[in-house]
Amino acid sequence: MKAVVLAGGHGARLEPYTRVLPKPLLPVGNRPILEIIIDQLRDAGVSEVVLATGYLSGLIETYFGDGRALGIPISYAREAQALGTIGPLGTIGGLDETFILMNGDVLTAPIYADLLAEHQRSGAVATIATRSQQIDVDYGVLELGSGDDGTRHVRGIEEKPRYSWPVSMGIYIFEPSVLAYVESDRRLDFPDLVKRLIAAGQPVAAYEHDGYWMDIGQLHHLETAVRDYEGDAADFARKVEVEKLEALRTSITTHNGGRA
Repeated sequence: MKAVVLAGGHGARLEPYTRVLPKPLLPVGNRPILEIIIDQLRDAGVSEVVLATGYLSGLIETYFGDGRALGIPISYAREAQALGTIGPLGTIGGLDETFILMNGDVLTAPIYADLLAEHQRSGAVATIATRSQQIDVDYGVLELGSGDDGTRHVRGIEEKPRYSWPVSMGIYIFEPSVLAYVESDRRLDFPDLVKRLIAAGQPVAAYEHDGYWMDIGQLHHLETAVRDYEGDAADFARKVEVEKLEALRTSITTHNGGRA
């Protein structure tokens, strides 16, 4: 099974660090976050990683090379122009079986075996890893209404409420059939693909992850991820049970008509 990792973003919110390093090479502990991700994918049974690169791609390619040092083949899909979070799929060949797509700036406890199992169980063409995200509001939130004369009235107030929504973790499982909704060399972002799939009646599933997850796209999130990783690096590198992986490989091979 292949995994496509999006590693081409500029990372403007992490400047000035990303003026000299692409975001996926920013260190979490003593390792680039992308190296942690690739190790997790390898340990989850992924057989090949394709890195979709753009900004400062030469640094990423120099660091990882062909993947031999990490024990997994690595190839590259280089963007001549920004293609969004889904567009790169239109330039990558060989995605003819179930595959993973994910962002190259996500620190998470290993979830891939459970995510794959849920995808196989659901029969969906796409499965989105989700995490409950809580937002604390530091002010009193008013519920407003209008009278017949247009005067605004306060109907209620909630002091410093906490809201929670399921958000995308930036990790997805796709069937090859989703590629029919992605044009070659055309910009396309993930929400647009999901809307296309839903409009076409294609099932899209969600996998709810209740473990650790952090998107390092902002400086304070990067600092938090560094502290958390240094506090217990082994938690992010633990290997999934061999029996579970073997069962998943068998299921995926059967699903894809005997292709490993």
